[in-house]
Amino acid sequence: MFRETELRIFIDGALRVFETLTNQAATVGSPYLVTDGKPGTYDFAGVIDITGIRKGLVYFTAPRGMLTVLLMRMQETDTSEENMRDLVGEVANTISGNARRDLGKGFVISVPNVLANASEGVGLPHARCFVIPINWRTHAAKLVVCLQ
Repeated sequence: MFRETELRIFIDGALRVFETLTNQAATVGSPYLVTDGKPGTYDFAGVIDITGIRKGLVYFTAPRGMLTVLLMRMQETDTSEENMRDLVGEVANTISGNARRDLGKGFVISVPNVLANASEGVGLPHARCFVIPINWRTHAAKLVVCLQ
């Protein structure tokens, strides 16, 4: 069963990523459990499959506008779709990698699978899914954590 302490690991990881990448704090809204339907995606999603002692997935999803501003804040002048894909995958990978450090070697993460134009959403496993809303400047993103 997914515990609140585990959810906190992902929240802290998301906040650390934004602080590290931009030197500006992000805020997190109230996490919520998806009870019906899908949690949805923005323009891009970086999906990490989880295996080992836990099974499921973690994904970070953000709109094009947010990723553009993140890249510019990181002093990157190339705001191409390829760089946006790299960034969303890197954010998902970093958050999941930090969680792996805290949850142990039995928490195995895949390389990121990046979806562009992710309007159809992500195929979810049969697991409880929590959505962690992330706000940075005027932009909103989501971290979705689905673990058995």
